[in-house]
This record gives sequence, structure tokens and C-alpha cells, in this order.
Amino acid sequence: MSKKEIENELSLPKEMPKRDEKLVKVNFPDGTSEDVIFTKMTQPVMPDELAKIPREEMINYCVKVPINTTKYFVDDKEEILCLQDEVITLRDGVKIYADIYMPKSATEKPVPLIIAWSFFGKQPWHQPVQIFRPMGVPTGAVSDICKFEAPDPMYWCNHGYAVANVDPRGIGNSEGDQIQFSTQEGRDGYDFIEWAATQKWCDGKIGMFGNSGVAMCQWRIAAEQPPHLACIAPWEATGDQYRESIVEGGIPGFFGGSIVIAAQGIGYLDNTLAMAKKCPFVTNPYWQDKIPHFEKINIPVYATCNWNHFHLRGAWEGFTKVKSKKKWMRCHQKFEWPDTYNPDMIEDLKRFFDRYLKNIYNGWELTPKIRMEVMDAFEYPYQTNRPENEWPLARTQYKKLYLNAATGKAGDAPVKKEAEVSYDGATELTTFDYTFRKDTEITGYLKLRLWVEARGHDDMDLFITIRKLSTKGEFLPVTIFGSERHPGAWGKLRVSMRHLDEVESTEFKPIYTFDRYEKLKKGEVVPVDIEIWPLSRIWHKGQKLQIQIAGRYIRDEWFEPLVWFPDNKGKHVIHTGGKYDSYLLVPEIPPRYEDGDYVYR
Repeated sequence: MSKKEIENELSLPKEMPKRDEKLVKVNFPDGTSEDVIFTKMTQPVMPDELAKIPREEMINYCVKVPINTTKYFVDDKEEILCLQDEVITLRDGVKIYADIYMPKSATEKPVPLIIAWSFFGKQPWHQPVQIFRPMGVPTGAVSDICKFEAPDPMYWCNHGYAVANVDPRGIGNSEGDQIQFSTQEGRDGYDFIEWAATQKWCDGKIGMFGNSGVAMCQWRIAAEQPPHLACIAPWEATGDQYRESIVEGGIPGFFGGSIVIAAQGIGYLDNTLAMAKKCPFVTNPYWQDKIPHFEKINIPVYATCNWNHFHLRGAWEGFTKVKSKKKWMRCHQKFEWPDTYNPDMIEDLKRFFDRYLKNIYNGWELTPKIRMEVMDAFEYPYQTNRPENEWPLARTQYKKLYLNAATGKAGDAPVKKEAEVSYDGATELTTFDYTFRKDTEITGYLKLRLWVEARGHDDMDLFITIRKLSTKGEFLPVTIFGSERHPGAWGKLRVSMRHLDEVESTEFKPIYTFDRYEKLKKGEVVPVDIEIWPLSRIWHKGQKLQIQIAGRYIRDEWFEPLVWFPDNKGKHVIHTGGKYDSYLLVPEIPPRYEDGDYVYR
């Protein structure tokens, strides 16, 4: 697929379409409550009406699908049966709908079930015309009944599993209003699982799988501990909605708005973008309810993450915090969709499900706890599926690279003389380069300590990118889809939201309280610690690590339609040297074994 085709598929409007809204007081499980802004979801239209709709407005429409409880076969051999619009009544009386795909033999001999739960339509033609397509997955790689980012029934049913495509509360024809990635969704998932376990076609063993939007809900549902949920496979799963998606680094963004635009249903959806403006601090019960209780998950977990995607932080948070001792992580540089439907990865996942849903002793426990792809440049990884035992890696050696504003470089020793560099917060940027004297692997969390000053304003937004340059100073990106150039590891921070959680923060990973504003005074210079999301990459001798600092989101050649709303005026000033110990903390990984010129990593 060409770059232009990808951009067309993922095009989003510059602002939210105007829709009906309502304010509802929501009571949360911890006894707190909040007035939540709900937005009317996209209303469907009949197929013959689509031709009348201008292409730029198609994002607001989908095909209207009537409720249909008929059974039908989805293949010519009549071996895969679909039960359409099965009705499930949740504990509060709300009715939701699901399509259940199963081998025909399941009517005689029950089979395990894999659930695909998300706000995407339960059949591909139920979902938006424009946004949700698995880029990088060739036509024919998945069947026409595969829900977006979900298990393909045409594969899994042929291997002895049933697949449930569910329209959660408020989605499609399901009743009620949708609160995204919430405790309510977790409890609804619990109710569905326990309903499914009693059906004649299900043997009582249930798992969940999907990537991105179909992965994130798994954290919430598993935390409710439904008795018949045996295992989950959340591939690329964001966790904390506030910190990792909607208000990353304290800076409001548009990604949550894209969900509000895209969700299709008869009800209303909580508007995360509007709530970020109404309730700007993470301590609000609305945001607290969107933080998964990882510590309550005690079943087997097979997670994945992509070094170049915004699900990265949440995937590692989930993997490290889940209580289960049976957990596995596979981290790669491919994008989420090609990885999800890669035949080798599907077969790998099948071994996981065979072990924990069919009780087949296939040696799965010999799988390394962590399999890691170490990136190099373009589409070429340095290492693939390298086994590791823990995260962060126990052999990590943290090193400070000190910034020098006078030279635009970074070095190994503290800088004695004070200096400063400034740039226009709205239009310019500044960089610092460090040259490696030997091959160096950086794997783990980075932290950027900066001493900053805002001239002409009382706040500043910092957008950080860690780039790799060649020995000649040329940009060396990681590429996907053949031509999309990922800019590098990233971090963000609104300086007024810099207050650290002293209990949760570590030397290499700052955690912000996001519970107050601390505006800057004229002439005030303050230290900020900026969390850089993790990476794993090799720098060869003579290559450069470049720290790019700007007041805006810079992704000129990257296809994802991510937008942030910065608050920048006047000049940003970076102070270095002397009492201003600005530095980048990097996690260097020494070789496991060296002998002469031979290096084994």
C-alpha cells in the first residue's frame, strides 16, 4: 500500500464533528462520582444512502445492520457455523449482542471460546468506512468475517475453537451507553464470559485475544477475575488511558477524539477529549476508573508490544505489574497489524491457546519469558527473538550523557561552564548529538533531565525524540510498510505538570502526579525529568544519538494521525553546564560475552 493510500485511509477531521451531548453523573466502584460528558455515537444509514454522502463526511456513517438471529454457514463446506446476534443480558438488565462463530462439530462436542471484545463493529461491514483497516496486511491474508484487530474465525474455527465477536454496551444495536476502558466494561465482560461458559457449544474454557483496541479491554475484564476466563493475549495493549493516550505527558491529544468519531452505536459514548478539558488531573475518579488493576490478574498472559507505537508503555506496564507468574512478552519492531496476522505469530499464539484452553502439553512453558527484537535501521533488526528473563534487564548499566548548549553536543563528563540555547516554542527546535566510540546497545527506559525557562509565557510543552544518525550525520529511521519512517523514541511533558510522585518514581523512570499546575514565573529556571518511552536499539561505532527538543509534535513522515494541543508562546530556553546538570540517562546493555573482536549479545 502506498503512502498516499495509507494517509487517505487514516485521514481524520481537524476537529470533532458536532454531535448531541449529555452530562450524566456516573457512580464509580470506589464510591466516588463524576459528571461525565457523553457524546451521541455515529448513527448508521442504509447502504443505498452511502452513495449520497460526500467522501469527506463518510467518517460519520456506517452500514445499518438489523438484528438477525438466524444461523448460517460461512464457508462452502458448511463446516463453520455462525450464530448471529446472540442476546446476552448483563447484570443490570442491559442487553448486548454477539456473533458466535464455531466449528459445526461444536454442536455435538463443545469447544473452547476466544473472545474479541471492543467498540469496533462485530462484523467488518458494521464499522466505519474510513478509519479502521489493518494496514500492511495484504488482501486475502484474513477473511471477510474477521473483526478489526481480532482473531480470524476462518482460522481459529478450523483449529477447534469458537470465536465471539461482541458488540459491548452501547455499540451497534447493544443497549446502554459506552464508558470506554472502564470498570463497567470489565464487569460487562465478566457477565459475557460467564454466560458463554454455560452454552452447549462451549466447553467452559475461555480466552481473549486481539491487538490494540481489542487488547486494551482485556486488562479490565481479566481484573474482574471471571471464573471461566483461563488466559488472555493482549497484543499491543495501552493501560492507563490518561498517561498513555489522552493526556500524555500532561498534554491533551486528539487520539481519544478519533474513537469518539469512529464508534458506531445507538447510544452515547464518554467523550475522553472533552473530559480531558473538564477534568485535567489524573486524580479525578473518571480517570482513575480507566487505570487497570493489573495486580488482580492471575491467569496466563501472552502480551506483545511494538517499539514504535503508542501502546508501548502500557504493554510493558501490564506485563510487569500483572500478578500471574505465567506471563510472556514478545517485543518487536514491526507494526501491530502485520505482526498480528503474521502466520508465524498466529502459530505461536495457537501454541499458547492450545496449552491453556485445550490443556495440550506442547512445551509452551519453555518459551522465554521475554523475546526481544533489537532494532538497528530501516526494516533491518539487529537481533530477533533474543531471550531475556526480566524487565528492565538486570545487567543494565545506566549512563549520563551531559548536554552542552554551547556546542550542541552531549558528552560523558559533566559540563563545567554554564550555557543556554533557545528556540521558538511554536516553530523551531534544538538538538544535541552524542557520538559513540564503540558499538552500544540501548535497551530500556531513558530519562531526560533538563533545566528550562520560558521567556514570554508561564508554561511550555516539551516534545522529545531520540533519533539515530549515521556516521555522516544522516537520519537512520526504522521503517514500516516499506516507506513509513518512524522518528524514534519519544517523550512529552507540559512543564507546569512536572511534579513527581516521589514514591513511584525511580532514577530512570519519572512518574508524574498530574494533580496540580505549577506555572513558571518570569526568569524562573526549573529542572524537569522527562520520561522517554522504552526502546531497544543498537548504535554502531561512529554513529550518533540525537536528542531533538521541540515545542510541538514532529512526525512529518509518519502516517498515524496523532495530534496534540500544545501551549507554547515565546521562547523556550534550555540551560546546561555548571549548576544546570542537563543530561540524558541511557540504559546501556553490555555484551553477555566478549573475547577479542568477538562480541555476543
